Amino acid sequence: MDPWESKGKGMARRRVVITGMGAVTPVGVGVPEFWKALCAGKSGVDRISLFDAGSFPTRIGAEVRGLDVNAERAKRPLMSEAGRNGIFAMVAAEEAFGDSGLAKGRYNPERLGVYLGSGEGVPDIKGFAETLGAVWHDGAVDQLRMLELGPWKFNRMRELEQEPNMAGGHIAVAFDAHAVNSNCLTACAASSQAFGEALEIIRHDDADIMITGGCHSMLHPLGLTGFCLLTALGTSNDNPKGASRPFDMGRNGFILGEGAGMVILEELEHAKARGARIYAEAIGYGSSADAWRLTDSHEDGRGAIACMTYAIADAGIDPGEIDYINAHGTSTKVNDRVETLAVKKVFGERAYKIPMSSTKSMTGHLIAAAGAVELIVCVNAILHGIVPPTTNLEEPDPECDLDYVPNVAREHPVDTAMSNSFGFGGQNISLIVRRYDAGAEGG
Repeated sequence: MDPWESKGKGMARRRVVITGMGAVTPVGVGVPEFWKALCAGKSGVDRISLFDAGSFPTRIGAEVRGLDVNAERAKRPLMSEAGRNGIFAMVAAEEAFGDSGLAKGRYNPERLGVYLGSGEGVPDIKGFAETLGAVWHDGAVDQLRMLELGPWKFNRMRELEQEPNMAGGHIAVAFDAHAVNSNCLTACAASSQAFGEALEIIRHDDADIMITGGCHSMLHPLGLTGFCLLTALGTSNDNPKGASRPFDMGRNGFILGEGAGMVILEELEHAKARGARIYAEAIGYGSSADAWRLTDSHEDGRGAIACMTYAIADAGIDPGEIDYINAHGTSTKVNDRVETLAVKKVFGERAYKIPMSSTKSMTGHLIAAAGAVELIVCVNAILHGIVPPTTNLEEPDPECDLDYVPNVAREHPVDTAMSNSFGFGGQNISLIVRRYDAGAEGG
């Protein structure tokens, strides 16, 4: 089948390109600073400062320290109660939109949409506890007292901002986006899924431009409690910079991070008509379910194998065309082993020749935002001919024997790159982007 034919529809599939990028991460705010930090092997992991984590088994995390969140809230009265994730999303979206060269009044709002993989906002635990304490009597809620005190104790806008779709709502207002506005929360695969679904929306002519990506911050007591109870987090509290170590024998869990990544996707002819700068072309989207365990990938890698295979087929390319893989690479023993196995199954002997790095070794795991941020890494690898390293890889696990670009960034020509995201619950997404060729058919 012609790769530009829409599956099952027999109609020409519209080509989609990336014209803008924005990032808020623990190693840098703004795509240039973020990329420079990755290439230098900079770690964003340190002692948690957002709250007292002294009683937790994990006391380290990857915070966004290069952004004054309160100052950003003050600039935006409509977001005065937004959580960190919402502010991250807006700052990244503003960067991506400005980077794209788009401007209000110069596009049709009915053809601009938003699709995010956004996590829930920070719960207002203090307000809830104060309200409950005031209205709970003899094992029951005093409804009249709740009506009387609730609005004063429990901030209603802060309650609304806990909903994961609020970031997309703010972005739609800011950029006058009247087309589809959706959000998915499929754990660590969320923003990769959002990118893939936004790609399909443009392919099928339901929009010309999509603001897509993700945001998340679970660096709060409730978030840290949950992951500690799952024993999923690394506990190298005395060595924060070396705590996230994908594919290394010394790994003992992922490091919780926060941030946002946003991308402007645009139909190719629309982008060309306005003279847009094109960073790369989005060509492949594959999705699968492990249908196994909620916290573990299937031991044979069947879900990861399926989504990579689907993405390659969707892109209409040969597996041998992939020049770089940004691994999910969480620094957990099961995930790293299974992803390695899956890549070998999909790529055969060529798997040993494809550089595959985990930038989570530096950023930590940004949960719902991870996939979009790592897709931006893939685009920059294409643009700069450099693949970032997997830091802290000092003693490779014998079961993890691929080329993980240990510790130092590498010059390497990249025309086509894949990004993998595998989420709790068994959701798997692979995305493929490639260098834009203006001379290609239809280009």
